[in-house]
This record gives sequence, C-alpha cells and structure tokens, in this order.
Amino acid sequence: MTNVIDGDGVAAEIRSDLEASVETLTDAGARPGLATVLMSDDPASETYVSMKQNDCEEVGIESVHVELDEDAPAEELYDTVEELNRDPDVHGILVQMPLVDQVDERRVLRTVAPEKDVDAFHPENVGRLVAGDARFKPCTPHGIQKLFEHEGVETEGAEAVVVGRSNIVGKPMANLFVQKGPFGNATTTVCHSRTADLAAHTREADIVVAAAGVPELIDGSMLKEGATVVDVGVNRVDADTEKGYELVGDVEFESAKEVAGAITPVPGGVGPMTRAMLLYNTAKAASRQEGVDVTLP
Repeated sequence: MTNVIDGDGVAAEIRSDLEASVETLTDAGARPGLATVLMSDDPASETYVSMKQNDCEEVGIESVHVELDEDAPAEELYDTVEELNRDPDVHGILVQMPLVDQVDERRVLRTVAPEKDVDAFHPENVGRLVAGDARFKPCTPHGIQKLFEHEGVETEGAEAVVVGRSNIVGKPMANLFVQKGPFGNATTTVCHSRTADLAAHTREADIVVAAAGVPELIDGSMLKEGATVVDVGVNRVDADTEKGYELVGDVEFESAKEVAGAITPVPGGVGPMTRAMLLYNTAKAASRQEGVDVTLP
C-alpha cells in the first residue's frame, strides 16, 4: 500500500519541538524575530505571509510585517530591507516573492544581510551550501530532507531525479542530494524543460522530486515501481468547484500513487514543511546572532 506522506503532521511535530527551542532563546533574552516584507497585492502572497505570521505566533517567534505599496519606488523596498538589517530584534528577513516589475530581484536578494537571510537565497549562502558548509539550507529542500528523515527514506546510493532547475528548489535540492552526509550521497540527475525524454529518466529513479511548475506533468506511467515521489508543485487549474479552481501538483496523484511506494499530496505535503523550516532557520539565526546555544529539531 502506498504511503501518502503527511506533511501537515510532520510540520506540526517540528513546530511543537521548536517551541522549546524558542522558549530557551527567549529565556536567555534572545527571542527570535522574523520580518516579512510584502510589496504586492497578489492574493496568494498575502495569504502565504499571513500563514507565516500565524506559524510564528504558534511557536513564540516575534513576527514583524512591513507592507509596501506595489507602486512605490524600488528604493523604498531596498531601504526597508537595510533598516531591517540594522534592527537587532530582527534575526530573519523574508521578502515575499514574486516582486513587482520595478524591483530588481537580484538586488533585493543581495541586500538582505547573509546572516539574516533565512530563505538562503543570498549568493554568499548559496556558495556556502554548494561548498558543503551551509549557514542555512533553503526551506523547501530542507523540508524535503526532514520528510525523508521522518519517513525513513534512504538516499545513500539511490538514483534521484529532480525535475526543475529553479534557484529556490531544483538547484539546491540537487546539491543537497549529492552532498556527503545524511540524506545525501545520491546519484542525481536534474531534468528540465529542455530534457529530451523526461520519462526515460524518471522511470529509472528511486526518488523523484517534481518542481517544474507544470500541472500534472508526471503520471504513474513515468515512475518506477516503489519510487518515493515528492511533489513540490502547487498549480491552480480550472475546475467545477465553488471557487472555480482546484490546486494540483506537478504529479498526477491518482495514477502515481498506484505505482509509488511513498508520495506527498498537494496540498498537505511539502508546503507545510517549507513554512516549518522557515521557523527553524529563524531560530537558528537568532541562536547564532545572540550567541545562545540551543538544540533545534
């Protein structure tokens, strides 16, 4: 029987464990603080930021939110980030993507202080990850590793295929797979929009991470019997529902679960883990900046 991995449940366990870590930091006068910055009226972004604020409240992290008018000059965003860099009560900064057209995304990512870059997107943090000396791991790939840990998924010696090459998920996930250490040591292939025969690669994989942003790109016929399938995609497609749409992943779930040994659902799989690891990174940032040792889950 296929194991449908409960990301909501695993994330709840991590948040519960983080409460004790945050309490230790707070008792030492180092309560973690996370600042979120939103410069968009995109409803999905607004919802996501709200969920992050609720997560912070649940575990005891101080949440600071800055909302900028989407028509404001780009300099207003850069200046806001610089102010947060200087704020000693803010240990982590997250600028919600996507950004409006007048903003240079690369400049924003470089403006966030590396030690407060809890998304791990700053070039310095990317370089440290590649070198095997990560300050922070990007939240989604790290969350996937935590799912593997919880579910007992073995990566050492496994054939892993990552579908997608984004800087947020695909590239760092592939990098973590090939690192020496726990939940690494996999033989890794990265597929993308220019891959000639995607199915030829995924059918050989013990582990498939689908992060291409294409609705139901991968179905059961493209999978190896017993493979572990991690679906990172969250795609809105038209449907005969009250909202007029439904959310689907990059994997066609019904056919895939007939073949896979384990699979994450959408929603309720990787998404909650991404948010949980943001809290983890914020607590880690506070521990480092304040010089307070703490055990993280």
